[in-house]
Amino acid sequence: MDLLVVALTVFVLAIFIGVEIITKVPPTLHTPLMSGSNAISGITLVGAIIATGAQTSLITTIFGFLAIVFATINVVGGFMVTNRMLGMFRRKD
Repeated sequence: MDLLVVALTVFVLAIFIGVEIITKVPPTLHTPLMSGSNAISGITLVGAIIATGAQTSLITTIFGFLAIVFATINVVGGFMVTNRMLGMFRRKD
C-alpha cells in the first residue's frame, strides 16, 4: 500500500510540474519542443511494446496496450503539428 501512495504522489507532482513548465513556455518555442517530445514519445512507445509483450499479468497487458495507443496518438499528432508548422515557413510559389 505504501508503494501505491508513493507512486500516486509522484504521478500527481509530475502533473503539476508538467503543467507549470508548459504554461511558462512562449508560443514560439512550442514547435521545437514538440519535435523533441516526439523522440521521447517514441521511446515511450518502445517501452510500452516491451511491457505489453512481457504479459506478466492481465492488468499490465491492459495498461501496456493503453500506453501503446496513447503514445502512438502522441507521436503521430506531434509529427502532424510539426509538419504543419514547418509548412508555414515554406516559400509560396
